[in-house]
Amino acid sequence: MLLVMLGSMLLLLILGFPMMVPLIVAPLLVIHFYLPAFDPGMLVQQILGGIRPLALIAVPMFIFAADIITTGQVARRLIDFVMDFLGHLRGGLAITTTAACTFFGAVSGSCQATVVAIGETMRPFMLEDGYDDSFNMALIINAAGIALLIPPSISMIIYGVVTGSSVGELFIAGIGPGLLVFILFSIHCYFASRKMNIKLRERVSWKERLNSLKKALIPLGFPLIILGGIYTGIFSPTEAAAVSVLYAVLVETFVYRHLKVKDYYRIALSTGIVTAVVFILVAMGAAFSWLIAFTRIPDLILPPLLGEDPTAFKLLIIITISYFVACMFVDSIVAIMMLSPIFAPWVARLGIDPILVGVIVTMQAAIGAVTPPFGCNIFTAMAVFKRPYIEVVRRIPPFLILYILATLLVILFPDIALYLRDLAFR
Repeated sequence: MLLVMLGSMLLLLILGFPMMVPLIVAPLLVIHFYLPAFDPGMLVQQILGGIRPLALIAVPMFIFAADIITTGQVARRLIDFVMDFLGHLRGGLAITTTAACTFFGAVSGSCQATVVAIGETMRPFMLEDGYDDSFNMALIINAAGIALLIPPSISMIIYGVVTGSSVGELFIAGIGPGLLVFILFSIHCYFASRKMNIKLRERVSWKERLNSLKKALIPLGFPLIILGGIYTGIFSPTEAAAVSVLYAVLVETFVYRHLKVKDYYRIALSTGIVTAVVFILVAMGAAFSWLIAFTRIPDLILPPLLGEDPTAFKLLIIITISYFVACMFVDSIVAIMMLSPIFAPWVARLGIDPILVGVIVTMQAAIGAVTPPFGCNIFTAMAVFKRPYIEVVRRIPPFLILYILATLLVILFPDIALYLRDLAFR
């Protein structure tokens, strides 16, 4: 049964079918060959039920807010703010790029939007300072992955919906690992800049820094409103998404006056297309994951892997490897929909905090976005920077090692993720 399911999916992907086709064809084949008395109408119910949870309302709104600010002035002001405070350090421009991606991720929640908004601005500066272009692109696409860890995060919303975990708790728990990745990347940037003999930039005055801070206060309001509202209980994550859209419209239309009313038709159209793709994947993935649970596939796969003495550490390592490999080849949403039902019963059985698992899964989604052969950030960078695939991926391995190190640290020291969560919700 499992071989038919996986084999059919692999064949359809090799033949070039979009991911939504293997997600529905594989369950239909299993039903046809192994469950002849099964009512296909139940599968249709699962498809419709997959997009019914109210928490999914947040997805199109966060995408819409990200599209608005990507076309506006937010990225430029965040970059100026970070550069004035960090640009004079050894590797300061590279660290500034990492910090700008982190801040913009907290505003947009989209790694592809971060590649476009920060990459187009920072790459020319880094080339001018003498940084190797492959290093520049590798840094940008990897630092953009932090956007999946720093709330708001669509991957966390999907994981919360699939497993029934609190999206608000996932948002807060992602902050610590996101900052850990930022620190590790900054250390790498320091030593890489020394190796490339990058000259130090001139330190700016405190007057200029304060001026940049004033200009960045409004963009920095995005994460403060989202996290502050959720933390204080003023609104739910779904309501936070609606507030982020309202805030983005007010900022870009009435404060910065960069966007006009007519611009929102084009932005809304782009948001609608992306949202449609996401919801189709979620709907098909819900049917796929339900069939996995219905046929008790987890009971066939995990016991041999965990052995006679299953432990939480062993299960977390298996989860990490599984999502790491899956996210290399398929979209993280698909990986979450397919694998979460397999591991959820064992996570509960071994008493592992599902929020910790959600953070680890999201970290693998961030890695998958930058890992060859099909990392979405890689192809976004190729389109934005107009550089060949090999050049884009050549300097990626050191960043992947740091991502893996960050994952291991979170597994060994769960409080990296759970301390802020416990502070906010316990």
